[in-house]
Amino acid sequence: MAAPEGPFVIGVDSSTQSAKALVVDAATGEVVARGQAPHTVTPGPGHESDPEEWWQALTAALEQCGPAAQQASAISVGGQQHGLVTLDADGRPVRPALLWNDVRSAPQSDRLIERLGGPAAWADRFGSVPAPAFTVTKWAWLCENEPDSAAATSAVRLPHDYLTGRLTGEGTTDRGDASGTGWWASSTGAYDEEILELIGLSPKLLPRVLAPGEAAGTVRPDLPLPAGALVASGTGDNMAAALGLGLRPGQPVLSLGTSGTVYAVSTRRPTDPTGTVAGFADARGDWLPLACTLNCTLAVDRVAALLSLDREAVEGGGEAVLLPFLDGERTPNLPYASGLLSGLRHDTTPGQVLQAAYDGAVFALLRALDQVLDERDTGAQGAHPSGAPGAGRDTGGEGDAPLLLIGGGAKGTAWRETVRRLSGRPVQVPRAEELVALGAAAQAAGLLLEEDPTAVARRWGTAQGPSYEAVPRDEATSTRVAETLAGADTLLRQR
Repeated sequence: MAAPEGPFVIGVDSSTQSAKALVVDAATGEVVARGQAPHTVTPGPGHESDPEEWWQALTAALEQCGPAAQQASAISVGGQQHGLVTLDADGRPVRPALLWNDVRSAPQSDRLIERLGGPAAWADRFGSVPAPAFTVTKWAWLCENEPDSAAATSAVRLPHDYLTGRLTGEGTTDRGDASGTGWWASSTGAYDEEILELIGLSPKLLPRVLAPGEAAGTVRPDLPLPAGALVASGTGDNMAAALGLGLRPGQPVLSLGTSGTVYAVSTRRPTDPTGTVAGFADARGDWLPLACTLNCTLAVDRVAALLSLDREAVEGGGEAVLLPFLDGERTPNLPYASGLLSGLRHDTTPGQVLQAAYDGAVFALLRALDQVLDERDTGAQGAHPSGAPGAGRDTGGEGDAPLLLIGGGAKGTAWRETVRRLSGRPVQVPRAEELVALGAAAQAAGLLLEEDPTAVARRWGTAQGPSYEAVPRDEATSTRVAETLAGADTLLRQR
């Protein structure tokens, strides 16, 4: 192994379950040290987590990096999006944070959409229609259900803001993560006074939004880092992953994790009135139209466990359809849905049912990807009336670009082959892991070296990996899933 060229930078991924830290050689992209420490989701209704645990996990992960962390010249934090962190006058959490996948604010979401003029008005002003995941709906829920907590709040932060603030002592955020709140308007690039007044949130409680490439500050003394090291703005986890891949506009990404996401960098501001595509800003100055499904690898693994099968024990054939909406669903917007299995026969095998779970999850992602690409390019033909993803879409040109498959599921043969079969597109699986932390590291390196962070990531070769040719698209399965979903729509929307 060649000697590190330096300087060193640190990228952090603070996710739902843990904090990961990578010390990276800014010149080569070599990971020279790494650390990871867990944090927990609080038992009880919804999905909550103590921000103090995030900080403890981050400091533990940095300490695991050893002497390399003490040589770092810059650091950046990528964090889970949408979480509501409420701090008191002393900077301590008022209560556990409401996480992105806490959908108790579905009623508040519905009311906010109506009170501000409907989905089209939200999309035009904010770029997104606020699903229950969005921070604005969580603040409205808090005000209605825990008014004392809301009244005790002196600062409102996102997860990455909270950790960046612990590093610097400053209150900052970035446009990428801010675009997922529902109170930062993509049409103006600023906090929206009307929505803040509507939800009773003073702009004085919110962090300053940094420009792309602007530093959040420097590391405070008495931390397991060099005092005075640069701290980049940080960003949301999806924006950090896009940086980590060095994405160019138009390159589609499927992320297969506990949740599934599809996105592509765009130079055009997204405004999807259906709410399927979130019109996020990216961390550079462009846009990141994105759609998210709640049910991905975790739901399919649960089906495998119910069948007492290994997750790779799929079988072809049969006509079973499984819509794996085990935790409600965000795309399509079915917060009250449960899983649905249909099309069973005497000769249906457990392996065919498991394959149907993969098909249902991948179908939802690919149909969302069609809309992401439509938002990116007004010339796209969009979804076929059948609802099958890709049906009727012109597959010439960019339609032949490989799908970048990332996340834990990208390592699974069944996931990869299901994506190939239902998309009809080539697939590329980057070898680089921990793309959120790598993207944060690229942002830190870009700040330190005064470079575009995506150019840094491309120099590091983070998207390189095995490629798989396109196979004929399985139109029959896609159509069968689409027809089942359409026929069961009323049932799935019931509480």
